[in-house]
Amino acid sequence: MSSLITLRGAQESDLDAVMLLESSTFAGDAWPREMMRAELANPHGHYLVAEMMHASLVVGYAGLLCPRDSGDGDIQTIAVSHEMRGQGVGRSLLVALISEARDRGATRIFLEVRADNDPAQALYRNLGFIPIGVRKGYYQPDGVDAVSMRLDLGVSARPGSRSPGEEMEGAC
Repeated sequence: MSSLITLRGAQESDLDAVMLLESSTFAGDAWPREMMRAELANPHGHYLVAEMMHASLVVGYAGLLCPRDSGDGDIQTIAVSHEMRGQGVGRSLLVALISEARDRGATRIFLEVRADNDPAQALYRNLGFIPIGVRKGYYQPDGVDAVSMRLDLGVSARPGSRSPGEEMEGAC
């Protein structure tokens, strides 16, 4: 983890700071405030904020949707302030979400990333995510494609579970 930050569970009291980052990072397609509030409270979700060490300044956040023992997790969102990009904040948030997904029994994690966001795609690939498809015009209103990616975590201890490769056979 970056030595500049600490990670903690997001709370409703973080909503203003999260929405400030949301609107500055995803200007054209930021989530509405009430949608983000619902995400922070979702019992099947896990949201984190990254704060500057020795300060209460939120410089990043990330969210995971992963019902316990469902087998799958989905990285819902991740954002880092412009000033803190390249400092390991995004990596720290993502590694923590991957760990949480494992703890919840996930064998796979999915995400979508803008096709024009090369730094994020490089981070995801570096952590083991592989591209599995493209969603044309996914990001609106600007019509940018999304690259769908998957991280295989391995077979869980759930009875009857199969490897991620076996589960995907014949899919699509």
